Amino acid sequence: MSGYTLGYSVIYFCCYLLSFVPSCNGFNDGRSEKQERSDPSIFDQFTEVRDVVFVIRSQKNSYHTHRGEQRRTELLHQAQILNQSSPDVVLLHKLSDYDGNWSVLPALPRLVSQYCQTSSWIVFLEEETNLNLNNLLQVLSKFSTRKEWFLGRPLHDDEPTIIHHYAFSEDPYSFSYPDFMAGWALSCPLAKRTAERVNYEPPKSDFTIDLQHEMALYIWEEGRGCALTAVNEFCAEAHSSSSTGDCATTINTYLSACGNPVQKEDVFVAVKTCQRFHGDRVPLVKQTWEKDAALLEYYSDITDPDIPTIHLGVPNTERGHCAKTFAILRRFASGAVTQAPWLLVVDDDTLISLPRLQRLLSCYDPNEAVSVGERYGYGLLRDGYSYITGGGGMVFSRVAVQNILAGGCGCRSSDAPDDMVLGMCLTTLGLPVTHSPLFHQARPHDYVKELLARQSPISFHKHWNINPVAVYQQWLAEPIQRRPHSLTKTREEL
Repeated sequence: MSGYTLGYSVIYFCCYLLSFVPSCNGFNDGRSEKQERSDPSIFDQFTEVRDVVFVIRSQKNSYHTHRGEQRRTELLHQAQILNQSSPDVVLLHKLSDYDGNWSVLPALPRLVSQYCQTSSWIVFLEEETNLNLNNLLQVLSKFSTRKEWFLGRPLHDDEPTIIHHYAFSEDPYSFSYPDFMAGWALSCPLAKRTAERVNYEPPKSDFTIDLQHEMALYIWEEGRGCALTAVNEFCAEAHSSSSTGDCATTINTYLSACGNPVQKEDVFVAVKTCQRFHGDRVPLVKQTWEKDAALLEYYSDITDPDIPTIHLGVPNTERGHCAKTFAILRRFASGAVTQAPWLLVVDDDTLISLPRLQRLLSCYDPNEAVSVGERYGYGLLRDGYSYITGGGGMVFSRVAVQNILAGGCGCRSSDAPDDMVLGMCLTTLGLPVTHSPLFHQARPHDYVKELLARQSPISFHKHWNINPVAVYQQWLAEPIQRRPHSLTKTREEL
């Protein structure tokens, strides 16, 4: 199911006004933002490590926790080299027991109360963000800590996109939002006001889909608040680049290498389809990515031996497909079909790279309850839940599936949204929902090109207004020599 289809669609008829709204600091004393940054007489003292709290958007999973701890250790080591006191470094998943802290706004009141009494800045980092602490302190010294600042590397939409609810449709380039992987920062005055505001004016949508855009939209307040201030030293260059001397941050290209890829026989692939799409969508799966699957079954509302498909005794529904998905989980957990440690559930209009998925899964322990894909959120400001959005593909370890079924989770109706029901279940059971930016609920052109360019994407979703084969070849296909080696049976031999 497409989680964002339940969200709101807002067209901002006055979005052109954004180009006339300076950063909120320009209203404070008549000085322009340029004057603020170029006149040393108005700077606070040089920013020191003790003036900054670093927040790493870590995740509750052994692999991601380890990566967050690595970033923390690197920060402490840099502070030691600079002969400064150890900085406050928060792993966001450890801030409290609430799993929704990854969406920042639920965590902001606690961050402000704990750290903004003694600090001036909150700097947010991803696991992929490399930090040059000395350069960052020099950058932050250019901004008055008495004022509201929202700093980062700006991104812009090239065209209106569904993942941003078609916001600023008349001029998508007019609105900028931060590249989270390059790092971003809030001055404590802005963080305090934003933390207070969430109590009486929450975001208009209950859904969290693309946090970096939604965070900027909330802070901007339809022109009444702060626009993002572009900081060139928040860099998008790779850490290995030779042109990063002045950068406060650089990034790691995201596809982790954690040893040998998992074998293709370790991933059982379940494709959800129905008779209506046997003639168009299923042939495209066979033409593109099915060849890379060792264990794959198509689940439909009829048995079609030509494909072949399996009928699970669940009638087809127009949306949600909760009953079908839970029937798939039960079939996988029974062990009658496979003992594979991993289950991938995809729609028949999902395009996916199984070799890249095999590489990604090498980072995770199948003995843990792992659920990984593109993470969305629902109602996160009021004790909501996270979920893996179904269109991009949902990956579960066998242990996770067993926990879901043993926990008594189920569908309130056969057409309930399967991905959201699973998210509620995982939250109730205290099991983590793990995000990977390599899974995509929408099509390639719905995302910023430069973000995709530094990825090796795993999936895209929807065939609407695209050539699926061409999209697969451009974004997901890999040369045969790069595919994980396998000595055992292929799909055709099953």
